[in-house]
Amino acid sequence: MNTSPAVRRLLVSGLVQGVGYRHATTVVAARLAVHGWVRNLADGRVEVAVWGEAEAVARLIAWTRQGPPAGRVDGVLVEEGPAAWSGAATGFVQRPTAAGPEAL
Repeated sequence: MNTSPAVRRLLVSGLVQGVGYRHATTVVAARLAVHGWVRNLADGRVEVAVWGEAEAVARLIAWTRQGPPAGRVDGVLVEEGPAAWSGAATGFVQRPTAAGPEAL
């Protein structure tokens, strides 16, 4: 089992707003014991910042490719996030909608 830390930023596209995507992501993230946040973007995508044990982060990424039953995921762009995020906070929360994605 890989227990090294991982920090990722995801940009999820498709029918991912107004379908419970953020709430479902928060529930799954809590179950996996990863940290970070999720928010809608003004362009219709959902942005996810996640950090934690690499295997758990990978499992959350795999889940984001499906999302909740009411949604439709067309794509997930996965990027390495800045190491500073991993010390920013614990837990996993929903953030308000933003105009654009977080700068890396």
